[in-house]
Amino acid sequence: MKKYYSILCLAFFCVIAAFYSNAMPFPKKVKRILFIGNSITYAGQYVTDIETWFTIHYPGRHYEFINVGLPSETVSGLSEDGHADGRFPRPDLHERLARVLAATKPDLVFASYGMNDGIYLPFDEQRFQKFKEGITWLHDAVIKSGAKIVHLTPPVFDEKNGGHPGYAEVLDKYSEWLISERYTAKWEVADIHFPMKKYLLDHRAKDTSFALAKDSVHPGDEGHWLMAKQVLLYLNEDKAANAASINDIMTTFPNGEKILQLVAEKQNIMKDAWLTATKHTRPEMKVGLPLKEAKAKAKEIDNQVKRLLANKN
Repeated sequence: MKKYYSILCLAFFCVIAAFYSNAMPFPKKVKRILFIGNSITYAGQYVTDIETWFTIHYPGRHYEFINVGLPSETVSGLSEDGHADGRFPRPDLHERLARVLAATKPDLVFASYGMNDGIYLPFDEQRFQKFKEGITWLHDAVIKSGAKIVHLTPPVFDEKNGGHPGYAEVLDKYSEWLISERYTAKWEVADIHFPMKKYLLDHRAKDTSFALAKDSVHPGDEGHWLMAKQVLLYLNEDKAANAASINDIMTTFPNGEKILQLVAEKQNIMKDAWLTATKHTRPEMKVGLPLKEAKAKAKEIDNQVKRLLANKN
């Protein structure tokens, strides 16, 4: 009888292990996941953090995480006088979105806009309307392409380190409107903004010199992890809740830190390749490798990651 019971227990634990090893964080048809946005998305650490999380936690699943963030870009189509010292106006997503969707063929899109869309001026109803119109156009275009879209509220703006009085309030309003669309339009919206704002204010209450972004706009690794964490929590990855950084997580996995480095290397190759392949028109950007060559390098890196995942020592 004891032997029979032991066999049943073993079978039960094998079934449970198989279930978790094959768990699916995304719907079955989702394979290609696109991140679109401005310079914060182009910097890409939060995209790397998210890809690394899923690589580590779901080794039996393969998802392609594509970053096509473009520095300076808006979805509102607005640009301030003298942007980039007058060298060029802000790029407008309207100009390139169709090419991006046609080339990448995503199943799921995460869109991060707002930081540039108020062009760093106090709140103005007309600028706000342009932002809302641009986001609605983006939403409809992605849905029409056959993909799903999750809107991200913009990261926090820190007036203390960069001037532009009143701009933090602008992004509060833009974020509140996006969140309201969860209920009025049944959109998928992940809130990045207010958790980052709370984190910033809580830490600054203890240390007045604390900052997530030295220039008020572009977060460092800590801020990117906060962004990644909110996306992960939105996707019901609750194990991310108490993690202070992606590095803290990676140190708990065999070869985790090396895997993080490799994913970052791959993302840096592919984001420039995708931007070049989809023919963005922003000046002063790095020219990416031809897409075929970049994909070959990415495959080599993926194979290295697979070997590291298989080697638990």
